[in-house]
Amino acid sequence: MTKRAIGIVSGGGQFPILCAKAAASKGLEVYAVCHRGETAPELENYITKGKWVHLGQLGKLIDFFKKNCIDTVFFAGTIKKTRLFKDVRPDLRALSLWKKMKGHLDDSILRMVASELESEGIRVVSPTIFLDHLLVPKGVLTKKKPSEEQEADILFGFDIAKRIGDLDIGQCVVVKDKVVLAVEAIEGTDETILRGGRLARGGAVVVKVCKPGQDTRFDLPSIGRTTIETMKEAKAQVLAVEAGLSLFFDKEESLALADKLGISVVGI
Repeated sequence: MTKRAIGIVSGGGQFPILCAKAAASKGLEVYAVCHRGETAPELENYITKGKWVHLGQLGKLIDFFKKNCIDTVFFAGTIKKTRLFKDVRPDLRALSLWKKMKGHLDDSILRMVASELESEGIRVVSPTIFLDHLLVPKGVLTKKKPSEEQEADILFGFDIAKRIGDLDIGQCVVVKDKVVLAVEAIEGTDETILRGGRLARGGAVVVKVCKPGQDTRFDLPSIGRTTIETMKEAKAQVLAVEAGLSLFFDKEESLALADKLGISVVGI
């Protein structure tokens, strides 16, 4: 790098803030492109400089990093997929990129954006270089272990989730008694859990995985307290997440809540 600095392409949630804090603690200046309606305003408290853009303003994003001599960036945080159909303001560069794509799937979009950045000499790296301790460990993480029937559902759900992931549809499935109740698409994990929970009428198993061949620089599977709260509402009993490739936010607090509710959480 031309200076001890790094860039963040920031979405929503706490992950960009955690990354900014970690980067700053290593003596790096942090420059962030923040997305209106997604990025938490609090991020500005932990960065050197920021640029607020609307979703789709790719040219402004690239210009900001180039003007500030940032040659290494990472993506952190969520962008609600449903926003693809509203409140998007693509500039000419984004429209050109959009037209080149054969399909508008999650990984395809992110890989193409990364390619545009790298064509300008801006390297894209994984955010876990700062926060690898957030990765889900392997094994049963709660006091309550899954039953034999639930373990069978986990294995069944893992295979199904990998298959839908291979099609770049989603990362999560809800199953019960080896029946697929819900498959994640554009609505996101929480809505998928609720939909599957309504059909299960209690006792559902939720499985979330990294997509086969997924570029691990972007969109890693993640869970946290909100996931456990959604499990409660859906009356789901087991949450199984791929270990080593998924992020766990507020882990201690989330596992304490899961123990209180009698929910099993497993890193697989």
